[in-house]
Amino acid sequence: MKRLSAILLAFVVSLLAEPQNSKLAADLRDIEPESTLDVIVQYKSHSEPISTEQRHLKIESHGGRLKADLNRVIRGSSYRLPARALKQLAEDPDVLYISPDRTLNATLDYSTAAVNASTAWQYGFTGSGMAVAVIDSGISNHPDLKNGSGALRVVYSQDFIGGGTDDHYGHGEHVAGIVAGNGASSTGSIDSRTFGGMAPAANIVNLRVLDQHGRGTDSAVIAAIQTAINLKNRYNIRVINLSLGRPIYESYALDPLCQAVEAAWKAGIVVVVAAGNDGRNNSASTNGYGTIMAPGNDPYVITVGAMKTMGTYSRSDDLIASYSSKGPTLIDHIVKPDLVAPGNRVVSLLASTATLPSTYPNNAVPLTYYQNTSSGQRSNMYFTLSGTSMATPVVSGAAIVLLLQNSSLTPDQVKARLMKTAHKAFPGSSVAVDPVTGASYSSQYDIFTIGAGYVDVAAAISSQALAPSSYGSALSPTAYYDSRSASVYVKNTATSVAWGSSSTWSSAAVWGTTVFLGGTAAVWGTAAVWGTAAVWGTNTLSGFAAVWGTAAVWGTSTTDATESTPITITGEN
Repeated sequence: MKRLSAILLAFVVSLLAEPQNSKLAADLRDIEPESTLDVIVQYKSHSEPISTEQRHLKIESHGGRLKADLNRVIRGSSYRLPARALKQLAEDPDVLYISPDRTLNATLDYSTAAVNASTAWQYGFTGSGMAVAVIDSGISNHPDLKNGSGALRVVYSQDFIGGGTDDHYGHGEHVAGIVAGNGASSTGSIDSRTFGGMAPAANIVNLRVLDQHGRGTDSAVIAAIQTAINLKNRYNIRVINLSLGRPIYESYALDPLCQAVEAAWKAGIVVVVAAGNDGRNNSASTNGYGTIMAPGNDPYVITVGAMKTMGTYSRSDDLIASYSSKGPTLIDHIVKPDLVAPGNRVVSLLASTATLPSTYPNNAVPLTYYQNTSSGQRSNMYFTLSGTSMATPVVSGAAIVLLLQNSSLTPDQVKARLMKTAHKAFPGSSVAVDPVTGASYSSQYDIFTIGAGYVDVAAAISSQALAPSSYGSALSPTAYYDSRSASVYVKNTATSVAWGSSSTWSSAAVWGTTVFLGGTAAVWGTAAVWGTAAVWGTNTLSGFAAVWGTAAVWGTSTTDATESTPITITGEN
């Protein structure tokens, strides 16, 4: 895993010291004045709105130029301008916030079995007639993404970074296969195992935002989200999959990437986001807590952590992947992830001309793994990857299934039902050993590690309970520390009963009695399941001082951001 660089550490310290209401993002405050940079400018709303053209002209007067108009989703745009113009621009009363156009990164047989996907297929909920927008590194022409007539189920493609819409990295195609692969290339007379996705008949909208190295920018992702919203009705896009992310630099309320995913959510699209792969990152002495990436820190979206299937069809032996990022989120302290799903050593589609397969040829699946053959060759159709990037499309597929069952469900109702019905039986702790370094990592199964639990498609489609229909009724709650009782509490961000005290959507129903205590009791208080000698206690690996103490994430002498790697190539044992 990457460690925080000295530059990032210095930035983070300054972030804690600076007032949070500045119009300039912290990572813009020490820019060389003679440099030129790309930024995203968000504007305020007015009773007498200033025209978009007037705003663009104002930027031009400062020596800048428009790169992309993002006004439909964030009330802002991306520009290239000289750094010397930042101070004057921040003084403009029309400007709400200025942030860099930041760089971000990309983050099945056993997988579908672990979440009981076959139950949905038995009911005919295979994704037909519905589309998922895969905002990723592109999608190439693969037999498993075609329908019975041989037509590609990628119904729309658009490139936002240059270079075409094919997958030159190998990540987007893999993600698409987990959501909607139909296993055509592993369904034959010599095949002993079929690699089908969660919704094998669903259509895909391919929006390419990551290059051949798995890197992209905020503005490209925001533009892709804007396009998905515009195409929602044309292609019946009900889900957006974002298996990507970057570090958190400010509150989700100011982050333009978070504002974009909220716009999609409010437009009626379920947004599913990877939690990140920094659960082993102890650079801030938090044992991996506080490492959720943006936009997974937004309380609207469904944020997904990764489980290990342990190479079996049963989920009874499944364990959390130690690299799966943990909450609460930096700055806002939102309880994340929301759910966990299989993400370790996942077999899905191989993009033969992409960077990942050529760099890691041994991740191509051996033919003997799924065919009755003695050949020592590897498949040119299937590839193995690990990470929360792989867990995210499992949940995207689960969302599609719920929407096929009941198309009137709102994004909040989908989220609430998936969380309430999630499998909640876990061990108290587990230890993973890195197969390369031999280092061991301990994980505890608390609300910041596994959220509401392991997604269960069969349970979700069997549930008829409905959360309130209003947008924001299933916002992820916020964690608070009470210094008087030395306890951590969770406060409902939403005002509805979705996370309230009703029998249908009580806190215990959503998170389970072993990982969450509702009402006035502390989540990990002295009289709770996770008492003083447990997760937030003083005598454990992930003890109180690690997260809420004075020398940790929310303390007076610590950092407030972390860097994440996009995917784990080989996975863990």
